[in-house]
Amino acid sequence: MKEKQYILKKSETFNLKDIFECGQCFRWNEEENGSYTGIWKENIVNIKKEGQDFVFTGICKNGNFEEEIQKYFDLDRNYEQIKKELAKKDKYMKTSIAYGKGIRILNQDLWETIISFIISANNNIPRIKGIIEKLAKAYGNTIEWNGKKYYTFPTPRQLKDVTVEEYRKLGLGFRDIRLYETTKMILDGRVDLQELKNNPNTTEVREKLLTLSGVGPKVADCILLFSDLKRLEVFPIDVWVRRVMNDLYIKNEDEAKVSKKQIEKIAKNKFGNLAGLAQQYLFYWRREA
Repeated sequence: MKEKQYILKKSETFNLKDIFECGQCFRWNEEENGSYTGIWKENIVNIKKEGQDFVFTGICKNGNFEEEIQKYFDLDRNYEQIKKELAKKDKYMKTSIAYGKGIRILNQDLWETIISFIISANNNIPRIKGIIEKLAKAYGNTIEWNGKKYYTFPTPRQLKDVTVEEYRKLGLGFRDIRLYETTKMILDGRVDLQELKNNPNTTEVREKLLTLSGVGPKVADCILLFSDLKRLEVFPIDVWVRRVMNDLYIKNEDEAKVSKKQIEKIAKNKFGNLAGLAQQYLFYWRREA
């Protein structure tokens, strides 16, 4: 495959660390020179900041290199306008946006996002990344670029004969049966991924995702927001989000008493159809800063 290049000119809405370290993805890694290399579908790309520009260098097996980048990084969406709109909400949003101004929500493959966030349950990021890499190496396709081997994320069909025991050997722990059962549900057609993409009703899509083994409310919301379902109104709630929402808006002395429903109501009323982006700015700011 021929190596290709794309240059994104100076952008106030694109920052490598903000995008890849905000918890939405697991297959991008920082290189010694500060660039990041990642793989999605059959694309392998290194992104390096040169001056004010971002240089994308890599290979694209299927499709147009520039189009794949535009789609995956959501480059057609006006994040400058989104940030202006959210910054008007209050001083906390303004501060969090200033901190994570280069965040963009990726359009990740739905299947890969489902499995990745099932693996993420009660897990830490280095371990999640390690398990996903082992899964890809064991069952995905191998692509060589610049003298290094990369592995595509395995399709449901590539996982059809994998046993629970084989998953366990990859270090999945209690998630082994979840991966096994969810793969079978997809292969059996009990959940149709294309139907989910075509359904504009977020509540119905969430309910269908919740039927998958290992998918609870938080994982379902992460899938809705971070995959190519791209439901920006969804507000995933984890321990960090509960903490920041309580600290800033609810102020209950006992954080444990703050309910998901209470947080979701505030998020919907305050941020509307941009709640998912508001969540990312607040989460990233509070966790990192």
